[in-house]
Amino acid sequence: MSAITTHVLDISIGKPAAGVPVVLDVEDVGTGWRKLGRGQTDKDGRIRDLLAEGALVEGTYRLTFDTHTYFADRKVLALYPQVSVVFSVRESDRDYHIPLLLSPFGYSTYRGS
Repeated sequence: MSAITTHVLDISIGKPAAGVPVVLDVEDVGTGWRKLGRGQTDKDGRIRDLLAEGALVEGTYRLTFDTHTYFADRKVLALYPQVSVVFSVRESDRDYHIPLLLSPFGYSTYRGS
């Protein structure tokens, strides 16, 4: 399993959000963002393999969730076409689980376990 994982829950329907495209980037100071991985949430709303094993280093990371694709596939009008969650990794020997609670007109995130 990757050191960075995510889980998306669609709180407007009370179910996991399957099929959400997600991109993982790391910030290279002075040059911008560099893509490390991408995936799509499974039927349980999870992605477990965004980052190669042993590749986590201290730095600033970004998860970008393509919420437009998710809601458009369900014919739901939504306000946010994407959600970007930027977070710091200060301990590269730990796992970082970044869940997203999603609805058509709002979202929330936190550090999970």
